[in-house]
Amino acid sequence: MGFHSRSCSVLDSTVRQLEEKVREGSWAVSARLPAERALADSMGVSRSTVREAIQRLVSRGMLETKAGSGVYVVQKQPARLSAPWLQLVTESAPLRAEMLEFRLVFECAAARFAAQRSTEQELDKLQTILLKMENAVAAHDVDAEAVVDGEFHTALTAASHNRMLDQFYASTITLLREHIAANTFDATINNANAVIQSAMRLRQHESIYLAIRDRNPDAAQQAMFTHIAFVGKQFEPGFHQ
Repeated sequence: MGFHSRSCSVLDSTVRQLEEKVREGSWAVSARLPAERALADSMGVSRSTVREAIQRLVSRGMLETKAGSGVYVVQKQPARLSAPWLQLVTESAPLRAEMLEFRLVFECAAARFAAQRSTEQELDKLQTILLKMENAVAAHDVDAEAVVDGEFHTALTAASHNRMLDQFYASTITLLREHIAANTFDATINNANAVIQSAMRLRQHESIYLAIRDRNPDAAQQAMFTHIAFVGKQFEPGFHQ
């Protein structure tokens, strides 16, 4: 790998790290970012790399610069269709099926790319999330399970290192997280097999992680397909495991 390629790789990684901090709320809306030097030190890169990464996010409309003041997080506008679509998804079984079909396409691709491109730090993050999921399942904490389930899929998409997937996920993150949480809750309510199915979902997430860790794109894609297909089957009449 030449010098130019290494420089681009460092810049791309810095852009993704800053972007993730903005999306995860590390800095509040309208908050000023730390100084370039502080960011560079914390991320282990040069100030010029941080400066260029910030400019890329400014061009995307995520950050804005104010002369003599600094760099700020832009006030995000909620997607217009999020609330109406969420209402329909939670009230209509066919639309839940359509959402699952969409996730089969979107997240199977993300899992495949993550197996090819994820960094060691991203693998560590997925493993940490899995530990939180395991604790939630062991404690029968449906609220916590739903939250970390969403975290897992968000982290996986970031690990795909595909900007189009990442940007699209960011635009629909509220809808997708609500969909994931609703599935977790609905699969638990009045279900005598809820504990067993919760453990099965955990094992499915572990299989996805292991395939990504082992750099096996085909296995990662298939593991994600198996997981999402299982989620859908939980709502079929007479489903029992």
